[in-house]
Amino acid sequence: MPKKPPIVTRIETLRNPNFSKIFWVRIYTDDGRVGLGETSFGPKTVEAWAHEDAAEYLLGKDATQLDLHWNALNGYGGKIIGRAADMSGLSAVDMALWDLYAQRAGVPLYEALGGLSRPSIRVYNTCAGYSYGVNRVGRLATGDIDHRPEHQYEDQHAFLTDAGALADDLLSEGYTAMKIWPFDQVAAKSNGQFISGPDLEMCTEPFRLIREKVGNKIDVMLEMHSIYNLPSAVRIAKNVEPYDPFWFEDPVPMDNIDTLVQFRNSTHIAVTASETVATRWAFREMFEKQAMTICMFDISWVGGISEAKRIAGMAEAYHMPIAPHDCVGPVTFMYSVHLSLNAPNALIQETVRAFNASWYREVVDQLPVIENGYALPPEGIGACQTLLDTFVNDPTTEIQESNL
Repeated sequence: MPKKPPIVTRIETLRNPNFSKIFWVRIYTDDGRVGLGETSFGPKTVEAWAHEDAAEYLLGKDATQLDLHWNALNGYGGKIIGRAADMSGLSAVDMALWDLYAQRAGVPLYEALGGLSRPSIRVYNTCAGYSYGVNRVGRLATGDIDHRPEHQYEDQHAFLTDAGALADDLLSEGYTAMKIWPFDQVAAKSNGQFISGPDLEMCTEPFRLIREKVGNKIDVMLEMHSIYNLPSAVRIAKNVEPYDPFWFEDPVPMDNIDTLVQFRNSTHIAVTASETVATRWAFREMFEKQAMTICMFDISWVGGISEAKRIAGMAEAYHMPIAPHDCVGPVTFMYSVHLSLNAPNALIQETVRAFNASWYREVVDQLPVIENGYALPPEGIGACQTLLDTFVNDPTTEIQESNL
């Protein structure tokens, strides 16, 4: 006799002013389980979608029908084919449903996804500071650094002031890859339309200092944040190429894939794209045009675990590795590690040591263990992570519920 399916009985959303860009969702089922999801940016808008659209559809439904629910919610009011508040909300809801699915199976999420493809996954440190992207958009503009010298990992300040010492420090902790974005600081001068010779030289300096200090012992990624136009992006790339960067990430805006193709054809360095793109339909054109070398997506924006796994499979068909993004929150990081351990074509996983050592620990009970530059399989069932009671019960945490 078939088991009675678990029914969604409550959708709960959480926001906290201390992390004002982040949004969490918990989905409850009548068998006593709770699934957790997360996304970021526009949390009040995402919250409204969760209670108006997602709750209206999901409450009373079988929680195990992940593909059915993904497609239904993606078509709720017209198919979503890009990154937006409703796709961010769908991403968080899908994450929570996968958590419930793996919990019910009694296995960790990576096993529910198909099992380990490797015993651990290499990580790189995104050199952000403690407040980067948590309470405001993370892009670095002139003077836009919340520098806290009393803290250990002020990596965003460090890569602008002493990149060589930063690389040496990362190596001492076992990291063998790092990501920096020095060119952001001058982009506002021309709205990304031009970069002067002196600015080009100043922003390239961190790469020279890293190579002088540690040689090729550490891989260095250049994050370009889709700020510059094509001529400027190509000029930047040519100036950095002699320092053997690991990749150029989001070198141009992602609204014209032909431009990304032009950029890729201009350099022998790998091109990575893009955390700003959502759904398989948007990635399809990028794959068909061979617009990038490495496929990057963010699980909490792209459509959740379901869509991330589909896109990873599409990338594999093009012999293209994936490199999941994380500069969002502790739940996104945990789910990304699960997927990176599972996906056969996962290359490397992003992490932010400043976050891991600080505010992530104020929100959740467990983070992936990182040893010698590699993230290990999480222990437990489901996503292997829950929100801390101290966070949930904090008087500043705002909670809304929709019930069956």
